[in-house]
Amino acid sequence: MLRKLLAAFLIFGLSCLTARAQTPRTYTSAEILLQLKKLNVLGSVLYIAAHPDDENTRLLAYLANEKLYRTGYLSLTRGDGGQNLIGDEQGVDLGLIRTQELLAARRIDGAEQFFSRAFDFGFSKSPEEAMRFWGHDKILSDVVWVIRKFRPDVIITRFPTTGEGGHGHHTASAILAGEAFDAAADPNKFPEQLKQGVTVWQAKRLLWNTFNFGGNNTQREDQFKLECGDYNPILGKSYGEIAAASRSQHKSQGFGVPAQRGSVIEYFKTINGTAPVKELMDGIETGWRKVMDKEPAFGITAQVNDLVAKFSVEHPEGILKDLVELYKKVEQSPDAYWREQKMKEIEKIVENCSGLFMEATTNSQYAVVGDSLKLSLVVDNRSGANVLNADAFLNNDYVIFDRLQKNVNSVKNYSMYIRPGTKLTQPYWLENPMDKGSFNVTDQQLIGKGESDPISVVFGMTIEGREFKFTKPVRYKHTDPVKGELYQPVSIIPKLELNYNGDVFLSVNN
Repeated sequence: MLRKLLAAFLIFGLSCLTARAQTPRTYTSAEILLQLKKLNVLGSVLYIAAHPDDENTRLLAYLANEKLYRTGYLSLTRGDGGQNLIGDEQGVDLGLIRTQELLAARRIDGAEQFFSRAFDFGFSKSPEEAMRFWGHDKILSDVVWVIRKFRPDVIITRFPTTGEGGHGHHTASAILAGEAFDAAADPNKFPEQLKQGVTVWQAKRLLWNTFNFGGNNTQREDQFKLECGDYNPILGKSYGEIAAASRSQHKSQGFGVPAQRGSVIEYFKTINGTAPVKELMDGIETGWRKVMDKEPAFGITAQVNDLVAKFSVEHPEGILKDLVELYKKVEQSPDAYWREQKMKEIEKIVENCSGLFMEATTNSQYAVVGDSLKLSLVVDNRSGANVLNADAFLNNDYVIFDRLQKNVNSVKNYSMYIRPGTKLTQPYWLENPMDKGSFNVTDQQLIGKGESDPISVVFGMTIEGREFKFTKPVRYKHTDPVKGELYQPVSIIPKLELNYNGDVFLSVNN
């Protein structure tokens, strides 16, 4: 029993070390402007490969920030079998580190991150070997699940099915992507998923992002091309510069790279569906007419355009009332997927434009089951926006804040009781014993997620007459004399009691 508890503590410790200290993110007016423009874009792209660091960060950055598509990367594994240049962790421990590296990369390039249950067991000579270790149907079902949940218009693979990628995992990722392209649209494939809140989904095209590296040039002039080296004046960076910062997050693999500027062409070969000619989304509606009749769609499109024109970089709070009106209109959208997605985007913009600061912090990194965790809850209406009735919901309790004043911290202290039976903190994919080549995750809703959900607090408040809720993680906050203010995740750990048989002696050597 003691051995199991010690192993649990090791996992807690490593997961906390690998989860980066993150100061609550704030957004500049330039970033908010891009978020506003994205409200009129209803297109999505899913990139699929085998490992962390397989993704084309320049293409992801371009799709997410230039085209403003909802962009995701599905890495079949967490890189458990890779090298480690920054420590001696291997196996699942290395997978924890590389998971956080990949999530850090996505925070820079703007894409979202997904995983399957496949375990990176090291170099594989063939895709057949890889899928035999992983379990073909098990991992195929994960890819289908992510596609059905993300609903991409276009799916892109990093590698071909014909072996030019070398590694068996690489080829397997392309084969599974091709199979999932069809299977996700077939109600007879993995029908149990359809009871979990998803529907069948048919992407419009499957492309292979051809490459020229490792002495292997698979690019051809007759392939579809995209210029991805553009400069984004709103962000003040080119996509090559954003990509370099993103790729350099793969520190355990020694993938720090220089910023790249200037024209860069990406090449694509069509594998399935209709081939693009001029644009990646040729023949695909990416505006509000995708989900609404012409007149309502035009109304929302025009409203978003008006918001962009009205937006003031010096006073972003000036569009809050209009944002709330747009939110009400989007609520009437008949398409549940894009309605939910765009409402989330508007909620985030409302938070950013209002300048609200919300946090839930503690001075302890660990919460012990059966004990209490002392929290400091803070709300600051920094811009003086029309924000009323602030409260926080946690542990089935409501904490009511005093009337908010402009740029004045409203602070409430709360003692959160960690009830016996509360789920302990650990990576969700490690909760159950794993198979030889894959993790076992029994909760369908967790499959694909980057990491476990943290302990959180829901802040609620009325903004311009409309109630909004914002979920914030509970973080351990402390000050380092060199690095300054730091935030770390809070872990729920088991209560550990040691009983000694016989006498206990204490010896101090002088």
